[in-house]
Amino acid sequence: MLDPGVLVAGLISATGAPRALLSAWLDGAFEMVASPILVAELERVLLRSKFRTYTSESEAQAFVSLIRRLATIFPDPPMVVGLTPDPGDDYLVALARATSVDALVSGDRHLCDLVDPDPPVLTPRAFLGRLASLD
Repeated sequence: MLDPGVLVAGLISATGAPRALLSAWLDGAFEMVASPILVAELERVLLRSKFRTYTSESEAQAFVSLIRRLATIFPDPPMVVGLTPDPGDDYLVALARATSVDALVSGDRHLCDLVDPDPPVLTPRAFLGRLASLD
């Protein structure tokens, strides 16, 4: 499962691990898991005016539509408070657990610094390495 920050980075940067992950996903290397709340956060972030330097509003909307269409969308999980130091990230861990994903992919320090997380939290680069080892 890719957190919204990774998805945003993959859209607005032509290079780097987040962009490579989006390409790998589109090539069928892994299943993208999302939920309505995750997609709504992605859309809310991408529609901020500060992102117009990187992508147009119509490109941002098209990207969100692509995620809605091609990702496996699960219902939002019940909210669990206190899973992370940042209450805004609790739903990501709850979703990852509810959908039994192999990993939550994030560059967010609040998630990457969790001690013994279930499921594991991997940086985009680490997840790319895991995908490469499966080839």
